[in-house]
Amino acid sequence: MLPTMNAPSGNTLLVAGSANLDFVVRANHVPAAGETVLGRDFATFPGGKGANQAVAAARAGGVPTQMLLALGSDAAAAPIEASLSGAGVLQHIVRVTDQATGSAFVCLSDAAENAITVAPGANAELLPDHLPPLAGISHLLLQLETPVPSVTAYAQSARAAGVTVVLNAAPAQALPAALLDAVDVLIVNEGELDVVAGPAASLTEALARLAVPVVVVTLGARGCCARSGGAFHLQPAFPIDAVDSTAAGDTFCGALVAALSGGDDLPAALRRASAAAALACTRLGAQTSVPTRAEVDAFLQARADIARHDDALAAYCGLALSPA
Repeated sequence: MLPTMNAPSGNTLLVAGSANLDFVVRANHVPAAGETVLGRDFATFPGGKGANQAVAAARAGGVPTQMLLALGSDAAAAPIEASLSGAGVLQHIVRVTDQATGSAFVCLSDAAENAITVAPGANAELLPDHLPPLAGISHLLLQLETPVPSVTAYAQSARAAGVTVVLNAAPAQALPAALLDAVDVLIVNEGELDVVAGPAASLTEALARLAVPVVVVTLGARGCCARSGGAFHLQPAFPIDAVDSTAAGDTFCGALVAALSGGDDLPAALRRASAAAALACTRLGAQTSVPTRAEVDAFLQARADIARHDDALAAYCGLALSPA
């Protein structure tokens, strides 16, 4: 079934990707293989990498945002649609009648660590011809929780239309050359970088190995490192008391692309995205944890004196230390 359409308006960010309903149990720790853990609180939250990133772009980034997504004809779809609408995201919905809405089962530990298992459901039904018209779209943000052939087709269509293509290569998997060749900005964590680029002596060597104009690697509590052309940029993480890191990476991706689409240079976009991700870690849930643009602004203003360079982060990434 073709998606229901909302007409693009102005310079807009489009997210194409997954949407899930998250089933979250809090426990003392994440179970090891074969271990049963007695949990405590249980709740459901709208999630999915694509939907989380769309909410982050719209809410934390404050830019016009649309999303292409597939949902089942079941009750689980309603809270996802409501969350996206509440964030101001215009939706292009592919309604799937023979698959359930995607779901994720999350165990969240008291140390803010998590273990996640995803059942794709309707997400697996997104096809290449579902991509909406790209008129008025400046950036297309993609992930890998939907079929890779469709992701590749979306990237190629956007590249041909002059749209900036951003890929969050998660979950980790080897990427076809046809997809990488159509990507302008690649966002990965350390594990994903290792899969995409292969083992390397340093992070900077791995980043330099990828033939993508801009590559960003997130490093959790350390911060992030980016390569743009031959230049490297570092952004240390902001100190916080973490509660739930479930959507931190997705919040980073959505806020980063929103900042870039709004005209920020890469260092400024990295700082805004890091602030948004830090705030998300202080709250429970996926989309429910995403801060507003005003909250990100206030957070950054209160931390304006925090250094933008950290020798420990530089050394970890394999970059020369700053002069004494």
